[in-house]
Amino acid sequence: MNFNFTGKTVLITGATKGIGSAIAAAFESVGASLILTGTKQDQINALNNQNKINHIRWIQADFSSHESTNTFLEKIESLAVDILINNAGTNIIKTIEKVQPENLDTLLAINLRAPLLLCKAVSSNMKKKSYGRIVNIASIWSVITKPGRAMYSATKTGLSGLTRAVAMDLAPYNILVNAVSPGFVNTELTTASLSSEEQENLSSQVPLGRFAGPEEIAKTVLFLSSDLNTYITGQNLVVDGGYVCI
Repeated sequence: MNFNFTGKTVLITGATKGIGSAIAAAFESVGASLILTGTKQDQINALNNQNKINHIRWIQADFSSHESTNTFLEKIESLAVDILINNAGTNIIKTIEKVQPENLDTLLAINLRAPLLLCKAVSSNMKKKSYGRIVNIASIWSVITKPGRAMYSATKTGLSGLTRAVAMDLAPYNILVNAVSPGFVNTELTTASLSSEEQENLSSQVPLGRFAGPEEIAKTVLFLSSDLNTYITGQNLVVDGGYVCI
């Protein structure tokens, strides 16, 4: 059973690093045409200048800004997207007494508002073709939580709920909508934010005894987006090495 995305156009948000970059690489390896986003215009310009592959296009989009989000939606309005991966996300860790309204506004805009609007935008063309796949990248903190995650858990739990509801709206059109909730993943952000000792301590709490590689999350997304998936929709698939089972 081989993946083949030749002739499919995949939109992936937040694709400049980490899980998003791994997802983009996975789709590229199986023949997909890619529309990829990042927040920094200079980085997007450099990526487009360096890019020698015709089927990859980078577009700047800062989903914390309503103006930037609306501009991006206008740019993709006429594009026939077959597969949408809502990967862009952010986190602000604060206990409830330290939460500021502007913090919540930022997380809601990036983690929930943008995915909803993107689902709306791409589903119109998907309906015309009676085909589409949408995968929203949530988090284990949509299933469990810990101190300081009030805003993040709220928005990622909301993304899981959005996934279920949109799946029901689009099921009559053969459009499958799912969420993937990664656990601890060995990304640049993990390395930068956690010491070696902290990483080792966290890894020991995972039943499989290690963090996921970004490519392992990408493989899960690839399957849910592929024609091998014909009957899974409305689900939040946790990919965490068994951590939420503890």
